Amino acid sequence: MLRRRKEEVEGQLPGRTINTYFVPMHKEQVLRYGEYESRVARLAATAKKRPLKKEEMEQLQRNLACMRMLCDTPYILDQNCRISPKLKELGSILQEIMEDGDHKIIIFSEWERMLQLVRSQAEEMGLHYALHTGKIPQPKRREEIRRFKDDPECRLFLSTDSGSVGLNLQVADVVINLDMPWNPAKLEQRIARAWRKHQKRPVQVINLVSRDSIEHRMLSLLEQKRSLAEGVVDGKGKNEMDLPSGRAAFLERIDALITGASKEPQMPPSDPLDRLRDNILSQWSHQLKLMELHGEGTQQTLLVVADRLSDALQNALTRQLQEQFPEQTPQLKLLDRDAFATIQQLIEAGVLNTNQDTVRTVYRAPAADKPKDDEQSKHLTEARNRLAQSEHKRRMAKVLTEGGFSTEALAPMREAVETALHALLFWRGHDTENPPAQELIESTLVQTNLLPAETLSLIARLREDQPGVDEAQADNLIRQSDELLSQAASVLE
Repeated sequence: MLRRRKEEVEGQLPGRTINTYFVPMHKEQVLRYGEYESRVARLAATAKKRPLKKEEMEQLQRNLACMRMLCDTPYILDQNCRISPKLKELGSILQEIMEDGDHKIIIFSEWERMLQLVRSQAEEMGLHYALHTGKIPQPKRREEIRRFKDDPECRLFLSTDSGSVGLNLQVADVVINLDMPWNPAKLEQRIARAWRKHQKRPVQVINLVSRDSIEHRMLSLLEQKRSLAEGVVDGKGKNEMDLPSGRAAFLERIDALITGASKEPQMPPSDPLDRLRDNILSQWSHQLKLMELHGEGTQQTLLVVADRLSDALQNALTRQLQEQFPEQTPQLKLLDRDAFATIQQLIEAGVLNTNQDTVRTVYRAPAADKPKDDEQSKHLTEARNRLAQSEHKRRMAKVLTEGGFSTEALAPMREAVETALHALLFWRGHDTENPPAQELIESTLVQTNLLPAETLSLIARLREDQPGVDEAQADNLIRQSDELLSQAASVLE
């Protein structure tokens, strides 16, 4: 086999630098990402018991692809949600590069809808761009390529992987990858559009990777594939390796992608406060805004600020404090966001004073999580309106129950519960038909601690045919349903 290797001409090329930026996901991304991760985990668990059917394998591949899409933005799957921390990071990078000289930039994404958001951002920033996707006709593509090469005002070339081969774009000296491909060869092909013969300037490569995601874990997989290719094709590095059965290798890879599992166990943090933080954030990150330790020695208080207060959160924090600090347990002060904002206003006004010298910030939610933009506010308002629609059925059920007709009250109470669940799911970005699926309720509302675990069994019983239910059983279902509706209302307060 004869082929021309890149390293044979590297001496004729300018240098290249590669920077990988790890971008934290927005909490809405995390919620949606978690749903698909749960589906993958369930299919992986099934695969350990038996080989997956064809449709199950296809479903697994779709779910993995959706996880990768959500690392960029939920907009790829849901055009009503334009959240994308990567886009914000890209804006900062572009502004810095544009101020640094006459650079031209190639921006790659596997997803056309991600490029739609980039186009909107470029227009807002007043940047001219050329576009290259598989849907654009060939004559138009050639016109876009010429414009990028010849027009000094056209600084951006936005492309899907249709532009990762066959293009000579040495006028560009920056390559930005908004997402990472499965194949390391495809990544090199992207970079080679600019880092190739006749390139006169050093090339900068920037990779944007969502932190703690399938993208993040793919980095080691890409390196393994690159090492394997060098060993087999070029005779470099290891040319022998253990080859477990296809099924075993597949399951091991899936586990690594969804859990970050590795053969080397990760040591927990040595600082008990860091251990407490990690344990709490693993379950409550969507609600927590701030964790601070105030005071010194035996006079310490852990201040925790959350979106909303709950007994479950209080108990979890108390338990973790006792486990991590068995001898001198700090006091716990749990505040909701509004109460904390009021205290901050009093401090700024000089009414209250704090000793900042003895404050240690354990956790602070990313700035992107704090503001509620107009779209989110509208979403919340609509969810509240939908929840209000359940009140009529709830009141009807109560009237029937008080009149001694508990069995007859089950039908309106069931409708009230279904409407409330629909409202909560809409707030979380799922505009589903009634009744919503149990799987979606579990992943979106129960596993995120918005509703208790008993919700699933209650819904299952409400949805069953009720001819054999006696008055006592009906009374119990009505009572539990009423408690669930009250909790749903508190979530959307």
